[in-house]
Amino acid sequence: MKKNIIWITIIVILSILIIFLGYNYNKEKEKYAITKENDYNRAFYEVVDYVQNVKTYLAKTMVSKTAEHGAEMLTHVWRESNLAQSYLGMLPIESQELENTEKFLNQVSEYSYSLSRKNIEGESLIDEEIGKIKELYNYSNDLSNTLNEMSDELNNGIMNWEDLMKNNEGAEIAEVSTFDVVEENFHEYTGLIYDGAFSEHITSSEKKGLTGEEIDEETAKQKAEEFIGKNNVKNTQNNGFVENGDIPVYRFEITTNDNKIIGLSISKKGGHVVFLNYNRDVSEEKISAEEAIEIGKNFLNEKGFSNMQQTYYLKNNGFITVNYAYKQGDVLIYSDLIKVKIALDNGEIMGLETTGYLNCHYERQIPTPKISIDDARKNLSDKIEIKSEGLAMIPTEWKTETFCYEFKGKVEDIDFIAYINAETGEEEDILLITNTPNGTLTE
Repeated sequence: MKKNIIWITIIVILSILIIFLGYNYNKEKEKYAITKENDYNRAFYEVVDYVQNVKTYLAKTMVSKTAEHGAEMLTHVWRESNLAQSYLGMLPIESQELENTEKFLNQVSEYSYSLSRKNIEGESLIDEEIGKIKELYNYSNDLSNTLNEMSDELNNGIMNWEDLMKNNEGAEIAEVSTFDVVEENFHEYTGLIYDGAFSEHITSSEKKGLTGEEIDEETAKQKAEEFIGKNNVKNTQNNGFVENGDIPVYRFEITTNDNKIIGLSISKKGGHVVFLNYNRDVSEEKISAEEAIEIGKNFLNEKGFSNMQQTYYLKNNGFITVNYAYKQGDVLIYSDLIKVKIALDNGEIMGLETTGYLNCHYERQIPTPKISIDDARKNLSDKIEIKSEGLAMIPTEWKTETFCYEFKGKVEDIDFIAYINAETGEEEDILLITNTPNGTLTE
């Protein structure tokens, strides 16, 4: 009897141990699966980003005419397509399923590299080469659009990597994803190419637009109430001093007579309004973007920000956020940026951000252009259609500014803005314009 009890005890202990080990094994297996899924997601989103970059740089190459700038753009294409290939290889898809896509990225890489070497040696691209770049752009655009659809599938749970890995064992990929669409884009591609926002303002430690003496919190409170209109203020709550931001500010929350709650930040130096925000729902859009842009411009003028010109805007949830840049004479100063948020039901000002303007604004000594606008235009491709042109100061990555001719135009149905140095004639930058129902974006 005692011997039976011992065996029963051993069996019970072993059973518990087996259950425990099995539980831990399943938990580790589940943890490993989640980790792998996250790794695959990261790799896929890298592919999406790099293909988008390939498309962007190919488009800029079509606009560019100078060999130097062309070499820079094509080197970017070469690098981004290589990186896209690398991350594509990390996805749990059999190589034959993405054979055409891999081939395409490889040929983009090789062809862009060969053309960049030609540019570096000072040779410009011929029409035939520009034509092939256009074909590359079109295929890149198709690929980018399809990858974005797949990204939506991942985000919405329609596609997951476990199902794709099961597909490698015999199921049709079309049943669970749009990978087949990716490959379909390249069925006609065989042997095609190669045989062998200034919306981000610059910051400055000098804060050129932050004029005036330092003020205390009570003075800042008075300025906040004056900005809203003292007769419309029911209550003002002090929310403290923020010293570590780009511009040190006093923060306030103002309740108006009609019970709106508005947040404001007032700079310690000079008492300038740095930030304003008020939220409410907009159920119906009754005014156009053009009307709202004009309302924002008039508001800025009333508040002492004169000569501001709209550059870009974005609509979202019944509001429009407009970027305004300062215009000195006939020169648009992109660094001196103010953002205004306007309600599209009644034109009410819902938000204001002046950090770009306060960082950078001052009256500049505008140089006289050393080359004519006609000569500057010659540095652009002959194939472009120019819609407007003028002068602009644009910020650089080194926190300086460059005096340029600004050309807005179109090439092969691609909207762009090109900047040609008004003193040297060199190509400084090219921005691609994306016009959407919700606004104008640049990349």
